[in-house]
Amino acid sequence: MKPQITFMLFLAAASLFTSCKKDDKPVYSGTVTIDNVLSKDPPYYGYGFSVPTGKKVSTLDSPLDVITVLEDHDINYNVRKIFFSCSNFKNAFYGYGSYADAAKAEQAFADLTSFSTPQWEELGDTVKANQIWLFRTDEDKFAKIRIINTRTEKRADMVFPFAECTFEWVYQPDGTQTFPGK
Repeated sequence: MKPQITFMLFLAAASLFTSCKKDDKPVYSGTVTIDNVLSKDPPYYGYGFSVPTGKKVSTLDSPLDVITVLEDHDINYNVRKIFFSCSNFKNAFYGYGSYADAAKAEQAFADLTSFSTPQWEELGDTVKANQIWLFRTDEDKFAKIRIINTRTEKRADMVFPFAECTFEWVYQPDGTQTFPGK
């Protein structure tokens, strides 16, 4: 009996170590939703999208290459527009195009496999559904972004209007201005 118990314990331990492995494979594309909700307690921070890691991350320490969504409103808290911001040391956004509907935006996004160097802007200004944006990291690596949906609303628990953006993205980590085709 003792060899069987030892063998069973060995199997249990081996399965524990093999099943708890973390998959650290880089993520270079996907769909994400970000918003402008801040933490309830100081120091106040939100969550943005880290393009190089492909993950939502805290903005607490002003990390580089993290896209956040913000809103601009009038004195009555009516949202005029939403926009992208990023804490890096370069102008990081370029509005590549706006499309009449989701199908046309999807097709243009799929067809966008390379681009020439554009006139980069500090903000991704006036973000709307069915747009494509280019993003440049601090290390001159690139992503393309297709806006799927945006949403704003007034919320009683927020000092400013709520803003949210859902987008599809593809990151090119090698620094070339060429994206993989689908």
